[in-house]
Amino acid sequence: MAELSVQAEHSMISAPLIAKSAMRLPRFSRLFTISLVIIAGAVLVAYAAVRQAERYALREAGALSEEQLHLYARNLQTLIDRYRSLPAVLALDPAMSESLSGPLSAEAQQQLNLKLEQLNRAAGSSTLELLDHTGLAVAASNWRLPTSYVGHNYGFRPYFLQTRTQGAGRFYAIGVTTGIPGYFLSQAVTANDGSFLGAIVVKLEFPELEHSWSQQPDTILVSDARGIVFIANQPGWRYRILESLTPEDHAELEETRQYNRQSLFPLRYQSVRTLAQNQRLTRINGPHGPQDFLWTSLPLTDEGWTLHLLRDRSRLPNSAQTAGLAAVGAWLALVFAMLFLQQRRRLARERQRSRDELERLVEARTADLRTAQDGLIQAAKLAALGQMSAALAHELNQPLTAQRMQLASVRLLLDQQRHDEARQSLGRIDELLSRMAALTGHLKTYARKTPAGLREPLDLACVVDKSFELLAPRVQNEKVEVSLRMSRPAKVRGDAIRLEQVLVNLLRNALDAMADTSTRQLDIALAPERGRWLLTVTDSGSGIAEDHLSQVFDPFFTTKPVGEGLGLGLAVSYAIVHELGGELTVENIAQGARFTLALPMVIEEDPT
Repeated sequence: MAELSVQAEHSMISAPLIAKSAMRLPRFSRLFTISLVIIAGAVLVAYAAVRQAERYALREAGALSEEQLHLYARNLQTLIDRYRSLPAVLALDPAMSESLSGPLSAEAQQQLNLKLEQLNRAAGSSTLELLDHTGLAVAASNWRLPTSYVGHNYGFRPYFLQTRTQGAGRFYAIGVTTGIPGYFLSQAVTANDGSFLGAIVVKLEFPELEHSWSQQPDTILVSDARGIVFIANQPGWRYRILESLTPEDHAELEETRQYNRQSLFPLRYQSVRTLAQNQRLTRINGPHGPQDFLWTSLPLTDEGWTLHLLRDRSRLPNSAQTAGLAAVGAWLALVFAMLFLQQRRRLARERQRSRDELERLVEARTADLRTAQDGLIQAAKLAALGQMSAALAHELNQPLTAQRMQLASVRLLLDQQRHDEARQSLGRIDELLSRMAALTGHLKTYARKTPAGLREPLDLACVVDKSFELLAPRVQNEKVEVSLRMSRPAKVRGDAIRLEQVLVNLLRNALDAMADTSTRQLDIALAPERGRWLLTVTDSGSGIAEDHLSQVFDPFFTTKPVGEGLGLGLAVSYAIVHELGGELTVENIAQGARFTLALPMVIEEDPT
């Protein structure tokens, strides 16, 4: 009986313990499940935020890279365009055709070498050379050097073959004589009957451009039509092959000696993600080992090249980690808010007597959550402002400094109760800003490249207005008295940008002619005459010497001191006007000189 009693007592004691353990197991399982859900949700939210931040960072970096690439392209194109017309102008020099028309004596060759040397120095090109009809260099600007081109035959070069068949040529290659790479621009030299006599060749090298690019942290490459890199701002990237070469490519490279037996190595790379048509995230096995780059490309259609900008991915703004932490914080705040509300409802049911105290605690915690949320928003704003501060400071520092000085003057005027003068100062500031905006907008239009042979109806008077607008600051500074008499509209057919270039040249020459005179009067007149529009630009300078009148439009003729002009402005203007079917003449008057531009009228048809 005693044993049974002990067993019964033991059973009574164990039953509550078993019941409590059974209650703990479901509660632990529920807490474990909730914890897993919270952790999984935090991971998913952080992953989505990081991916979104990475996409945004890549998109922003890609847009910035594309803007910088266009800037580099304009720098390179401007450098080439500066010399693009030089071979054509030199080919018009009678001395070139005369030297190729027959046997060239040693004395004549020496004179030609000296002339090319002088022209090359004045133009700032790398070298100038004159080839005969077989491609033999008969004269060159580097005739004094051991690596002179004189006596070498370059008939195998593609630019010479292009010139012989098409009249002009261009080709980037390593010099077979000097071993220095450069861009060769050539123009045919012809006889009076149009027969081919030879070619004048200008070689351009880009040491200053490559040095400027080498200061940039990004990798900048230029590749030819075959995908061979021939310009690079970082060591180890030049002469890398971006695309596979065919046997025909190898044979042509060997025949033309474009890279002068330079070893060409393929660049190993793998595309990770395509972001845009000419932009992708790429893993490249470069000179410093495998690296991820944001690779942006821009075709240079005029030259048949491609410009590449490779930005190291590690240099991109890394806001992904911050975005992930912010997303996890927001997720946890949301989860805790939900748990808090659930706990609040449960406590409200279980503790009716302490409802007032519970509501006070809820309000306090809600205020804390709002403070934390405001802090997160403010931190996000400060992070974004930090990323943009460098660009904002660069773009706004200089104009803000100028405006601060102007506003300081206005403040002083207001303190002195000089309200009218302060209002006038503000008006001048607004007027200055408006003029600057108009001028910069016109300068962009003026610098735009237009296709050759453009013929469209335009108002010559409007072209005069825009040209004069460019030189208005100089006219005002030099206190030139201007007389402007124009009939409007003056319809002609041509290219507004090129005609503007002609008028700017004429106006600048007129201002230069009056620089050393006490009386400075500039007269611009536009009037119709026998089916043509005549535009005259008259200055009150000292005029042009009579023996120089017949040479004014000759290439490289100038009366200015050395270093102040090449004598190409009027020669180019003459060629543009002649191409448009007009005439450009010059004459001396009682005091000064007068240039006359004549263009055919455009007769507008009656729509009825």
